[in-house]
Amino acid sequence: MIKTKSAAVVIDGRTVSIEGEKNLLEMVRKAGIDLPTFCYHSDLSVYGACRLCLVEVEGRGILSSCSTPPEPGQIIHTNTEELREIRKISIELILANHDRECTSCVRSGSCQLQDIARRLGITKIRYRSIHQPKPVDVSSPSLIRDPNKCVLCGDCVRFCDEIQSVGAIDFAYRGHEAAVVPAFGRDLGAGECVNCGQCAAVCPTGALAPASEIEVVWKAIHDPNTVVVAQIAPAVRVAIGEQFGSEYGLNTTGQVVAAMKRMGFDIVYDTSFTADLTVIEEANEFIARKTNGERLPLFTSCCPGWVKFAEQYFPQLLGNLSSCRSPQQMMGAMVKHTLPAQLGRERKDVVMVSIMPCTAKKFEARRPEFRTAGTPDVDFVLTTQELARMIEESGLTLNKLNPASFDMPMGFKTGAGVIFGNSGGVTEAVLRYAVGKITGQNPVDPEFEEIRGEQSLRVIRTEVGGLELKLAIVHGLGKAREVMNQIIDGSLVVDLVEVMACPGGCIGGAGQPVGRDIAARRKARTESLYNTDRLLDLHCSQENHFVNECYQKYLGEPGSRESHRLLHTHYHHRRRAGSEEIILAKARQSGEGPLTVRVCAGTGCFLRNSQAIIQGLMKHVEASDLGDKVQVQASFCFEMCGEGPNVAVGDTIINQATLEKVINAVHAELAQETTGSEAS
Repeated sequence: MIKTKSAAVVIDGRTVSIEGEKNLLEMVRKAGIDLPTFCYHSDLSVYGACRLCLVEVEGRGILSSCSTPPEPGQIIHTNTEELREIRKISIELILANHDRECTSCVRSGSCQLQDIARRLGITKIRYRSIHQPKPVDVSSPSLIRDPNKCVLCGDCVRFCDEIQSVGAIDFAYRGHEAAVVPAFGRDLGAGECVNCGQCAAVCPTGALAPASEIEVVWKAIHDPNTVVVAQIAPAVRVAIGEQFGSEYGLNTTGQVVAAMKRMGFDIVYDTSFTADLTVIEEANEFIARKTNGERLPLFTSCCPGWVKFAEQYFPQLLGNLSSCRSPQQMMGAMVKHTLPAQLGRERKDVVMVSIMPCTAKKFEARRPEFRTAGTPDVDFVLTTQELARMIEESGLTLNKLNPASFDMPMGFKTGAGVIFGNSGGVTEAVLRYAVGKITGQNPVDPEFEEIRGEQSLRVIRTEVGGLELKLAIVHGLGKAREVMNQIIDGSLVVDLVEVMACPGGCIGGAGQPVGRDIAARRKARTESLYNTDRLLDLHCSQENHFVNECYQKYLGEPGSRESHRLLHTHYHHRRRAGSEEIILAKARQSGEGPLTVRVCAGTGCFLRNSQAIIQGLMKHVEASDLGDKVQVQASFCFEMCGEGPNVAVGDTIINQATLEKVINAVHAELAQETTGSEAS
C-alpha cells in the first residue's frame, strides 16, 4: 500500500503534491506525463468529449482526468493496458470517419490527430471507413472550413462562444450525423464570423485553417511586369522562428527580410513605420476629442476583427471609433500613392503584399473602403504560417540566413511602432506621443509599466501634462462586449479604449505558428517586442524623421484634408447575416399567395426569445389549419436590434413582439385579405 501525504496524490507510483490544480489532467502534466487530449484548453470550459485523457483511479475505475478534481490520497494510473487500448480505439474510430489525405493537409506536421496516432503506434485501422465527403466551405476571405477533417472536439465552438462571445459556429444534429456548422447550415462567410480566426488557432486538425493566398503571391513574384512590395508586421518577426525550431519569441527580423528578398520580393517595408504614422494621427484625434469633450471614449481601430464586431453588435458607438486606418492599410495607401510615380510605373503594376499575424487582415484588405480607382490598396495578405511555408518551399533555412535590412524610407521605425503587436502597445505608444505633444518634451523614460499586463481587461488612471486620463485596455471580444455594455449603461467612464480581438494582442493572432503551449508562446513573443523597443535608439513616433518627411512631402500635417483622404476611413452598421430567408413552414399553394411572416433569428432577437415566437407560431398555424394561408420564415436582421424581438407580418413590422401580438396580427391580416377578396 502506497502512503501519501494529506495533500498529495500518487501518479504511476510517484507522489505529487496538490497545489491548487483544478483537475487530474493538470496533476498528471505536473508529474511530467503528457496525456493526449483534443478538447482540453485551460482558458475554456471543460468539455470531456475526446476521451483520450482517461486515467484509472483505484477504487473509482476509469475517469476522464480533465473533469475529475484531485483529492488527497488518490492513486492514479495513466498507462495501463486497458487505457492504451481505449485510446487506440478512440483514435481509430475518428480516423475511420476522417479525410486521411494528410500529405496535402495544411496542418500536416502540426496536426494533433496525426501526432497522437503516431504516439499510440496506430499503423492500421480496424474499422471500415464510413467517411462521406462533404463540401469544403471557402466562402470566408480569412478561413477555410473543411468538415471532412473535424473530430468534434468542440474547441472552436467554445472559443468562439466563451472567449469571443460571437457564437458563429456550433454543434448541430445528433449521433453519427453530428457536425460543427455555422447557424442554419450556412457558409461561414454569410454569418456572424468576425474573421479573428481563433477557432483555427485552437483546432487540433485542419478542419479550420487560414485561407491561403500563397499561389497568387508566387504568381505576382514571377510576373516580370509587376513590382512586388511587402510589409512585415512586428508580431510576425517574433513568432516565425518557431516554425523552424527556434526558441519562442526569438526576433528574426533580419533573417525574414533576407529570405523575402531571396524569394523575389522587390521591396520590403516595415509595418512599424505606418504604426508610427497611426500613432500620430490617432493621438491627435484623441487629444482633440479630449480637449473639446467630443465623443469619448475614443476606441482604437487597428484591429479589423474588433472593428467588424463593433459594426455588427454596437452600431450606436461607431462614432466613437477612431477614423484612422490600421497600419496595414496606411502602408498600402502610402505605397500605392507614392511608389508608382517614383518608379515610373502605373498603380496596377505595384502589388502590395502584407505579412500579418492575423487572419482578419485578409478580410480588411478586401473592404470596399480600402480600394482606390477600383483597385485595392493592399492586394494580398499572408499569415506568418503562409510565409513560413513559402520560405520552406524556396529551400531556405531561416536561421542560417545572413540578416538583411528593410528598405527605406518606410522600413524605418521607432519602438512605439514595434510594441503595437502587444495588447496595450497602441495605448502606450499614444501616451508617449501625447507627453511630447502636451508638455513639449518627449518622455525621458518612455515605458509605461502600468499599461502592461496579461489581464484581459486593465483600467488605468494616469496624468499627462496636467491632463487626467482614464484608459481601458482589453483583449478578447467577449471581454470587449462587457466593456461596451458598461460604457453604454454608464458604469464605466473612460477616455480611451484599446481593443484587440486576439488574446495577448497581435502576438496571439490566428495566423501565428500553432502549438499546445499557447500561454508560453504569447509571453515570450510579448517580452521580445518590449526588448526590441528597448534596443532601439528612438521610442516615440514623433522622433521618426522619415514619418515627418512623409508629412512634409505628401500629407501636410496630422488631420489635414490629404491625411484624411489617405489615412482615415469610416464604418457602417453591418448586417450579421445575409438577407436570404429560411423557410420553416411552407404554405400549401392554393389560390392567392400565402401571408409571409418573417421572424428575426439574429442574435439580439434570439436572446429576446424570438425562438419561442417561431415555435409557438408554427404550432398555431398547424393547430388552426392555416397551412395553406401562412408561410413562416426565419429572417436575420431588420436593423432594429434594440427593438427586438422583431417580426414582420406581411408588410407590417412588429417591434418588441410577443407570440400573442404576432398571432393577432396574422389573423387581422387574413381577415383583411378575406374582406378585400369578398368586396372585389
